[in-house]
Amino acid sequence: MARITLLTDFGTEDGFVGAIKGVLATHAPVARVEDISHAVPPGDVRKASLALGRYWRLYPPGTVHLVVIDPGVGTARRSLALRADERLLVGPDNGVFSSVFLKALEWEAVDLRPSEFLPAPDSDTFHGRDWFAPAAALLATGTPLDALGEDVSDPVVLPAVPSRRVGEWVVGEVVEVDRFGNLATNLPEDMARLAGEVCVGERWIPLRRTYGEAESGELLALMDSDHRVEVSVRDGSAARQLGVGVGAGVRIRIPPER
Repeated sequence: MARITLLTDFGTEDGFVGAIKGVLATHAPVARVEDISHAVPPGDVRKASLALGRYWRLYPPGTVHLVVIDPGVGTARRSLALRADERLLVGPDNGVFSSVFLKALEWEAVDLRPSEFLPAPDSDTFHGRDWFAPAAALLATGTPLDALGEDVSDPVVLPAVPSRRVGEWVVGEVVEVDRFGNLATNLPEDMARLAGEVCVGERWIPLRRTYGEAESGELLALMDSDHRVEVSVRDGSAARQLGVGVGAGVRIRIPPER
């Protein structure tokens, strides 16, 4: 059975998700549609890319991943359909597929074009319904990728946020805050293990292996499931307790002999 996953920033109150599912049900009635999330912060392309990066390759080959976080809808931004490591993806070319392009062993992409298969969008403000959902349905029902548009070799890829070495310090920043208030950073895992603690502002936070090694309400740092250095609070929110968010500075100190 064909499978289509759906990631959006639409919420579930206004019927926009239902409109997309209605199109999928009409044009790919045998496909199984799975909701990933509709709670991505509005227009947060980087957050959506990070979320997509966690699951797209865990689904079986042939899965179609439909992603609609599209603050530039109706502008000159391209509309992509792509194949990456035997999975198919559809959405705007605004960086939302950055995690895919960075991790895929092989990929090919097209810029969607009106054709006998895919009519031009009916609206300039709802390409999710009129453009991306029909394209996803076509891919799920066997339409070849190259029948949907023109080759793209330079998709938008969001620049990585690197940490940097400054003397005995490695300086980085918070790159994501999850719904638990955990602060994911770009500090290198190996150097954090050497340092044994992470500094946020003026707070030094010990490195642990699991959340359970800290007391309730205690700050800790650990390696998250994406192998990033994360600052957390056992049974609480590090973002709230420290009063920081994405972009906040973090640092570790490396012993001189290292």
